[in-house]
Amino acid sequence: MSTVWQIGAAVIFFALILVSVGLHELGHFIPSKLFGVKVTQFFIGFGKNLWKTRRGETEYGVKLIPLGGYVQLVGMYPPQRPGKDTRLKRLADSARAAEWERISPADVASGRLFYQRPIWQRLIVMASGVAMNLLVAFLLFSGVNLGYGQYQPQLTVQTVQACLDPTAAICQATPAGAAGLAPGDRLISLNGLAHDSWDDFSNAIRSNADGPVALVVDRPGRGLVELPTVPGQLRQTVDPQDPGRTVAVGFLGVSPTYERVAVGPLTTLSEMGQMVRLAVGALIDLPVSTVETVIDLVTGAPRDENSPISVVGASIVAGQVVAAPGLETGSKVALYLHLLAQLNLFVAIFNLVPLLPFDGGHIAAAIFEGLRRAWSKLRGRPDPGPADTAKLMPVAWVVGGALVLVFLVLIVADIVSPVSLL
Repeated sequence: MSTVWQIGAAVIFFALILVSVGLHELGHFIPSKLFGVKVTQFFIGFGKNLWKTRRGETEYGVKLIPLGGYVQLVGMYPPQRPGKDTRLKRLADSARAAEWERISPADVASGRLFYQRPIWQRLIVMASGVAMNLLVAFLLFSGVNLGYGQYQPQLTVQTVQACLDPTAAICQATPAGAAGLAPGDRLISLNGLAHDSWDDFSNAIRSNADGPVALVVDRPGRGLVELPTVPGQLRQTVDPQDPGRTVAVGFLGVSPTYERVAVGPLTTLSEMGQMVRLAVGALIDLPVSTVETVIDLVTGAPRDENSPISVVGASIVAGQVVAAPGLETGSKVALYLHLLAQLNLFVAIFNLVPLLPFDGGHIAAAIFEGLRRAWSKLRGRPDPGPADTAKLMPVAWVVGGALVLVFLVLIVADIVSPVSLL
């Protein structure tokens, strides 16, 4: 029965990913319509049509390969200009010609082509897809944080690790063991500085490295107790900013108790900011981590839980969450929605890469155009006209090809050797 739940939850999660893709494209579609840009297609997926319908000038539909979507804005490339005949110009003109076959003189006269719209409108159109994913992520995170809450560490000690290596014949005491910390103690201060949250206290311990450790605790039945000062110790641990490397940090030897608390929208935004930094780091490491995934796949090595995953892998993990026997229903729903929110956040960051065919590439081109026009105006020169994004099509083809290759590799890895987080 758990297998049925896992498969069903994975399929539903994949469908929710497609909904997120549709909302991203809707983010482009709505301002395009509001600004009068001619939009001829709104499709989810690629390849052969499974279903389509036409409403006015726009065709809506679903295609066979559910790995994305697109909104066709007419006039993405400005008209051809005379210039020196180069290979780059011929490639650009070839891409331009394919689009301009569908553009009539009436379209040009109407002023509804994308390149004809003011720069601020084009920026809004291209950024609104990303904004939609960020909004979806924020609403999902906020819903989980307010409706279910988060299990957050408290300053009360749950367990104490007395020895650095519990299996060793001779016990080398941890700072916590040497100082006499006990379960139930509430940590008050470290080296004379008070801390009001576990995160602050933990960061202070890490920063303290192997320096002296002087603790004051609130001990049940005894009140404030000043523990003896003991030497600090270092331990290698995963770098929170880069899960692929380790760093030496201060170590105490305790684990905290956890309480479920509601988290407000401001804290949610702050946490999203931290996730964005991690997502940027993961994006930068994507080429290397993809190659490492291929190596693990070929050699049969266990899949690293921090390795990148495709939408298929994310759906598999979501299915694992729902089928996990040790989790209560509320926790399963919260983790499920949290995973979907993380995916939307990553999609937003991914689309901001300043290269075509990503939204960030079009945003960068519009900004470049604005700066070039402002500079020409400042120097009294003629308007240089719109930026010719068709010249960037070779870049788009290379990036697009690499993206397809990465997706295929990760999909195969997720099927053959899926990541297991539970």
